[in-house]
Amino acid sequence: MRDGTQVRAGTFPYDGPDAVTTWHSHDLHQIEYAFKGVVEVETSMAHHLLPPQQAAWIPAGLTHRTTLKGVRSVSVFFEPDMVPEVDGRVRILAAEPVIREMILYGVRWPIARPSSDPTADAFFEALARIAFEWLDHETPLNLPTSTDPDVAAVMSYTQEHLNEVAVRDVSRAVGWSERTLRRKFLEATGMSWRSYLLQSRLMRAMALLAEPGPSVLDVASTVGFESVSAFTRAFGRYCGETPSAYRARVTAPPPDLA
Repeated sequence: MRDGTQVRAGTFPYDGPDAVTTWHSHDLHQIEYAFKGVVEVETSMAHHLLPPQQAAWIPAGLTHRTTLKGVRSVSVFFEPDMVPEVDGRVRILAAEPVIREMILYGVRWPIARPSSDPTADAFFEALARIAFEWLDHETPLNLPTSTDPDVAAVMSYTQEHLNEVAVRDVSRAVGWSERTLRRKFLEATGMSWRSYLLQSRLMRAMALLAEPGPSVLDVASTVGFESVSAFTRAFGRYCGETPSAYRARVTAPPPDLA
């Protein structure tokens, strides 16, 4: 990433085709900000959704896989010693305008540049301090994962049938009683299956609303809501705004990253 240089921090813009990375880690902390499109970050513990105008904190050394769909983004990379010690998990963060503008400004200093300079170091030191304080304002845009093959099968079936899934269908698919499914899923994830279903539907809706084309009614139906009003109420409780307001915000033209 740094091509053998000793640069302490820098940026990497992405404006390319859809892609899925291999499982990997890096020796730098990363903030990825999505100006357009949807980023998904998977770890062994959780599956995170990064909609437009949100940022993902990915700590150094954490093995993860990233999916990019119609994405224009900027990643900022920091030496670990620029940020006080933090726990080793991904966090999704709602970016304040000042952070968004600082990330955009930092594009002038790519992580792969041949050398650093005092101005760049001072800028990224300031951004790193703001980022550390920002970590306390986490957005719950993630779902649990599981290494238990039966629980993982429940998750997979649920995700594949969001528009019409019911607990009896999942129970039949994995060969459990409904009571056993509810108990084992809660024990494995700390979340009820019903909560997992609702959060899955709303996260899928956020991704669909970030794309041009489908109406709010189409999105509501696709993710399994029986009416637009029920979808709007649930979406508002989860995201703090209506589906239409969310779509208008995240589909606004992204800035020029050049």
